[in-house]
Amino acid sequence: MTNLPPPAEELRILDAELRQLDLRRAVLLRRRAWLVHTLRAAAAPQPAQGTGAAPGGPPAGPAAGAAARRPETTAPGVQNVLLVLGGVLLTIAAIAFTLVSWGHLGIAGRSLVLGALTVGALGAPVTLLRRGLRATAEAVSGLATALTVLDAYALHEVAFTGADGVGYAAAASAVLAALWAAYGVRLGLFHPLPLAVATAHLPLLLWAIAVGAGPLPLTAVLLATAAGGSAVALRAVSAPVRVVAVVGALGTGAVGVLSAGWLCWSASDPGSAARAAALLVVAAAVALVTGRFVPNREVAVAAAAAAGLCLVAGSAGVLRVSVPGEWTVPGCQLFAMLLLAAERTSLPLPLRQGLVRAAAAVQGFAVLWAVPLVAGSVLGPAVQAVTPWSGAPRTVRDAVFAGVPPPAHASTVPLVLAVVAAALVVAGRRTPRRPAVMVVALVLGWAAVLVLPVALQLPYTAGLVTQAAVVVAALGLAVRSDRADGGPSPLALTALLLAILTSVDLALLSLASESATIGVLVTLTVLFGAAGRRPRHAPFTVPAALAHATALACALGASAGLRPPHTALLVLVVPAVAALIASRSSGSRATVPVEVAGAAAGLLALALAVPDPPMLALVLSLNGVVAAATALRPERRAVGWAAAVLLPAAAWVRLAAWEVGTPEAYTLPVTGPALVVGYLRRRRDTAVSSWTAYGPGLAATLVPSLLAAWDDQHWLRPLLLGVAALAVTLVGARLRLQAPLVLGAGVLALVAMHELAPYLTQVVGALPRWVPPALAGLLLLVLGATYEHRLRDARRLREALGRLR
Repeated sequence: MTNLPPPAEELRILDAELRQLDLRRAVLLRRRAWLVHTLRAAAAPQPAQGTGAAPGGPPAGPAAGAAARRPETTAPGVQNVLLVLGGVLLTIAAIAFTLVSWGHLGIAGRSLVLGALTVGALGAPVTLLRRGLRATAEAVSGLATALTVLDAYALHEVAFTGADGVGYAAAASAVLAALWAAYGVRLGLFHPLPLAVATAHLPLLLWAIAVGAGPLPLTAVLLATAAGGSAVALRAVSAPVRVVAVVGALGTGAVGVLSAGWLCWSASDPGSAARAAALLVVAAAVALVTGRFVPNREVAVAAAAAAGLCLVAGSAGVLRVSVPGEWTVPGCQLFAMLLLAAERTSLPLPLRQGLVRAAAAVQGFAVLWAVPLVAGSVLGPAVQAVTPWSGAPRTVRDAVFAGVPPPAHASTVPLVLAVVAAALVVAGRRTPRRPAVMVVALVLGWAAVLVLPVALQLPYTAGLVTQAAVVVAALGLAVRSDRADGGPSPLALTALLLAILTSVDLALLSLASESATIGVLVTLTVLFGAAGRRPRHAPFTVPAALAHATALACALGASAGLRPPHTALLVLVVPAVAALIASRSSGSRATVPVEVAGAAAGLLALALAVPDPPMLALVLSLNGVVAAATALRPERRAVGWAAAVLLPAAAWVRLAAWEVGTPEAYTLPVTGPALVVGYLRRRRDTAVSSWTAYGPGLAATLVPSLLAAWDDQHWLRPLLLGVAALAVTLVGARLRLQAPLVLGAGVLALVAMHELAPYLTQVVGALPRWVPPALAGLLLLVLGATYEHRLRDARRLREALGRLR
């Protein structure tokens, strides 16, 4: 009992306890009302016997159903609705009375009446609370607060008619806020305190507007109001008061911070920027103090992060008018780095975490600021492919941004990216996500070096050398970062991809000069080819080497003055080399990527040779040879189908170039190899049918020749086709093979019909018209008479054919 609190503190504690008791009493009263209602419903008289309900059974009839129906609302709920509605109606009536009614009384008379009503409404809750009618007291007090607003209006119209409206509103809002707060605390009512807190946000702002304050004082007033709201939110015990204070503080604080930031960034001199930055510092201090005492950890972190962003924004605004424009973002980075010093202070952990997050956010904004220059440096060299070998420009920037203005203030982009990369490297040592952090740091460091020649406007040759050094460094890092668990690490994989991307960018950038193009492509081919000797990197480096070799072949052909079809012969060296490499690395992870790169080079060669049919035929045949050589490997037998398509296509293109129109010249080169392949396949596997082995090859020649012979007016083609069909039929009969027998016999019969058709036409024309129908009828009679015998013969023929292989 010796450590008693001060009287004011003890009074605050007692008031808080009394409010809690009032809240608990209201809850118990609502529960009591519900229990009374339940007991009364259970004690209601049951319907008598004989009214349609069985003894012990459920009540019957509409009355019973109504008695059994539960009420849709509770008595306290009905009470609250009635009280709120009554208070609203009385308030509306008071407003109407003050503004439009009882005009013969005048404003003074109405003011006296309103004053009397206000005094009565303010005093009525005292009596109501003594009798335990808290809800009614709350409703009447709500009417009283509304009447006080009307009283303030009436007082202005009667006694302060000459006063400025905004200034009077500021004073009235301050007086009303104090009155409502004292009234709510004195009587322990719920709604006056939140209303007082909400109204307390208005006096300072209205006063500043009344005195004609400028943007800077208005912003300071908004921040001061936000600080006051934060203090109330931290000290308030009642939840509604806290909610109103938090909403008001966030609203005024956000508007104040945005206004201060706009003033800081739009300032034209360092003094104006410094004054606006001071407001941002005040906002940061308010946020930090709030985060220090707020119990919620996430809110504290967010408050500290907002404070850190305010500090950096203020410093950036001062830097913008104090230093050249390109140094504004690096200066922001420096101030953000200073926020990291909070890690070594005695601040609470949530505040330190929030400041660190603010520093990370600033670094992220700095990286976004650098994105346009990085994207231009990566994508810009592709423009050189439109006009290759047009002449080496003076600087790298002229080659990258040809005809396009570069981003403003780009000279410090490499520094910004390097600072973020270094910060990530340092931070990565203390985080469990070190691999991901190091990958991001590697990408940012690569971007910093890549844009360095563009940012510094280095000479064109120096830019090429720098990018080549980036490729070498990325490959070297991939080798050093490789791990011994069967595959490249994430860092090594990222380094490989960056090396490939930089090599493509370098190759495109070198297209401005002929000598630079050839030199760069030779260097890249050798470099990636040497890197491909490491098995873990081969799936990436060997295809890259083949791609650069393909581009080198095209460049050498253009440099030698060769036409594109002749350049295709140089490009064909790449598929041949790819097939050789794939055969030596068969079964490894690099096999498929190498074969894909070789196939892409082969397709490019075909595209280059299309304008020249003789050269296209040669390119098709060489591609077919490469495909056939690949098909010799057991696991690549399916590539033989590609060879089977490419080689005949080469022969057909050559024949078309010679303007050969005989179909046999196109089909016989296909039939011969197909029959040989079928014969070899049947020797290895006797279960293969003759249709599979010989059918495609025979049909490739017999069918087109039959179609050509059908329209041929000379005798030589049908004769030769008939002899060939007879030979095929005899071979099929001799070897008992179904496919040659059926195809040869069918073609022979059709050729014979074709040759006899003119004579049959003459004979039919010489006969009387009744002879064909008579012959048809006789034929039908003969067929009908010997139907069973013919079926037996057909069955025997089918069985004989089935016994053939």
